[in-house]
Amino acid sequence: MTPGNNGASTPEDDDPFGYLYADGQANGAQPPSGGYGYPNSVNRVRAVGTRQYGQQPQASQTAPYGQVPQQSAPGRPNAHYAAPETLPGGAPTAQQQVPGGGGGGRGGRGPNTKGLLIGAIAVVAAVVIGIGVAMLGGEKDKDEPDNQANPGPTQSQASKPSPSSSKSGESKVDLPKIDAKALRLGGGASLAQDVKGAQSDGGIYVGNLNQVGSSVTWTVNGIPKDGAYTVFARYSTVDEDQEMTLTVNGKPFGSKLNMGNFTHTSDGDFTKGWTKTYAWPTLNKGTNTITVSCQDGDKCNVLLDQLWLKAGQVKD
Repeated sequence: MTPGNNGASTPEDDDPFGYLYADGQANGAQPPSGGYGYPNSVNRVRAVGTRQYGQQPQASQTAPYGQVPQQSAPGRPNAHYAAPETLPGGAPTAQQQVPGGGGGGRGGRGPNTKGLLIGAIAVVAAVVIGIGVAMLGGEKDKDEPDNQANPGPTQSQASKPSPSSSKSGESKVDLPKIDAKALRLGGGASLAQDVKGAQSDGGIYVGNLNQVGSSVTWTVNGIPKDGAYTVFARYSTVDEDQEMTLTVNGKPFGSKLNMGNFTHTSDGDFTKGWTKTYAWPTLNKGTNTITVSCQDGDKCNVLLDQLWLKAGQVKD
């Protein structure tokens, strides 16, 4: 007995794959035909390239191993086999191309990268905006005062000066103002109203002050406290600048009271020369006397209209 040949009804005959080996074929092993749980369709071999799409396959005959099975009569389907295209809604007979692109083969268009890029940018922008809004909300909450019922002053309120303060830091109070006719006159000073433009009651002013010894005196009551004040004088002059002596509480103040020709009137018309000047004397609380006089060396060609006071050292 040769190796691998143990006679009939040996394991070679029971081997379902014995037909694959040479010694099995020598012992008559045959491919399975419906045995071992395989359908008959497993041995229906079709030569490469013989099947045509769109045609009904012909029924095949069982043939010995290694031979092409016989085709059934044309138009008669194999009772044991049905190609996918013969089933209801069978497989497509040609590759379909998706309109508008995308997809598989070389002939198809690639993915819509432009749309994807725009979508990604939109998502990033939405995230950035959301983060910015959240951060701004946090800053606002942090800056809000804890006590909403009693918030602090606004910027405009904080930057506004207090109505009770002046440029020099003194408290503003209602200080007196006096017309010329209420002043006490001295020397050759007299009242007049020929020249228009005086703002005192009735347009009355003090004239004839250009003589040495002429003067006006104002007794001021109600000064709230000691300190610096500004005394203003409204007057008219023409041609040359003038200057007179200012006396406060019996003492000359400064060098001279400047009464310049600030309107630059040069035709002698006093109606065009009305202007004002000021000085910064120190006054005492209560009552003070202020005198404007023409002394030796002064230039006193002026018409005096009014005197008034302001707290602190101001120019207006």
